[in-house]
Amino acid sequence: MIKKTFSHIAACMVLAVAGTPCTAQTGGTNDTQLHLMQPDFQGLPYGIPSKEKVKQDIDRVLTFLEGAMPIEVVNNKLRQGGLRLTSYEAGVLYAAAQDAARSTGDKRYMRFVTDRLLTMAELAPKVSDSISRNRNYDRQMRPLVNPHSLDDAGAMCAAYCRLLLSEELRVKSSLNNVIRGYMNRLWKTYRIGDDKIYARLWPHYNTVWLDDMFMGVPSLAWYGALKGDTASIGDAVRQVRAFRDRMWVELPSFGGVGGGLFRHGWVEEMNPHPFFPWGRANGWAILTMCEVLDAINAYERSVSGASVFDSQKTEIIGLLRQHIAGLCAVQDKSGLWHQLLNDPTSFLETSASAIFAYCMAHAICEGWIDPIAYGAQTLLAWNAVSTQINDKGQVENTVVGSGMGFDRAFYCHRPVHVMAAHGYGPVIWAGSEIIRMLGKTHPKMNDSAVHFYPAKQNSRKLVFSEER
Repeated sequence: MIKKTFSHIAACMVLAVAGTPCTAQTGGTNDTQLHLMQPDFQGLPYGIPSKEKVKQDIDRVLTFLEGAMPIEVVNNKLRQGGLRLTSYEAGVLYAAAQDAARSTGDKRYMRFVTDRLLTMAELAPKVSDSISRNRNYDRQMRPLVNPHSLDDAGAMCAAYCRLLLSEELRVKSSLNNVIRGYMNRLWKTYRIGDDKIYARLWPHYNTVWLDDMFMGVPSLAWYGALKGDTASIGDAVRQVRAFRDRMWVELPSFGGVGGGLFRHGWVEEMNPHPFFPWGRANGWAILTMCEVLDAINAYERSVSGASVFDSQKTEIIGLLRQHIAGLCAVQDKSGLWHQLLNDPTSFLETSASAIFAYCMAHAICEGWIDPIAYGAQTLLAWNAVSTQINDKGQVENTVVGSGMGFDRAFYCHRPVHVMAAHGYGPVIWAGSEIIRMLGKTHPKMNDSAVHFYPAKQNSRKLVFSEER
């Protein structure tokens, strides 16, 4: 009977390696080896992915984007593809692709960025008069030539600032002109309160959108890094505080670490302020913190490491850690996050999950959080996100652009679509940073679980405890 039990367990282990779950509940009476049975992860590629596999995934996405975002000028107009070239979603993508070029060493990612950003910057003065006379002359170039909102300006401006800071490109007057136009919009955008937080006049008078933390703040920080403008960096830091003060909600969290999440909307005349932690808006918030920290570090490198923002960095890292603790407390067992983060009945959503995977991996790489505590959940997130990339390189289950609501039904019934561009930049960012994280850390499977260690583990054997 014991021999039969061992044979059954061995067969289960073979099937599990082959990808077939073993769910047998009978077959033996001896329980001494049952812990060797492999879990059924129900299609989730649980474990430690290879850097090669991760790169194959994001390469497939890039191939799709090259076709969906053609850069071709016909009669002084950009040819329209499936995805826009000058949206804030595109700005996220251009920033992500620049980082992917550095983490993978693949120049194809940087060519994707420079081909588009340089072409559009050089086209801008040629079409400026035509767009001023007819704003529909070229709907792709209009947000670049004459940005009307934070959505038009913020993410694209940050991508251009990053490009001008990069080793691949030095001084380009056309790029500086575009950046100046974007910054003029950012400086003039409506603000409220003593802290001058970004606000809008809809859907209610003096409404603060968590989305605008990302649409406005990283560009302030990256412009400061580019121009050596400490006032602009200081403005970015104050904006992070302003959003925290209005939008942050503390919650019971991960491992006893104090954490929380951000509400999506805040209306000046509303009392009380409802708490709807929309996933992607929380993604924009944590991505903003990473971007501001990176911009400050870039500024400090440019001035020979002078640490003039140490206290501000410590403050932002503290909030980042609290946010990650809050996010880990509500991560689904699938590895993804829900559309409403605190509502497990809402659908699982890709773009927010990809942003969280990137930010957690980035925080590990930068030493802001402990990989032993957070590495496994970060890989779980990426493994889940990777299943949302279809054979065409499209990103599935991304929620379309969303306004603001104050009821669960509004968020829980938003549509998803493969042409919702919000998912593409985050997926490339997440995959490229996972590659970087795998090169800097020491994960290993132990007793069927992912563990991260301070140093490389050379043992080929799984370590099992004596007591169960």
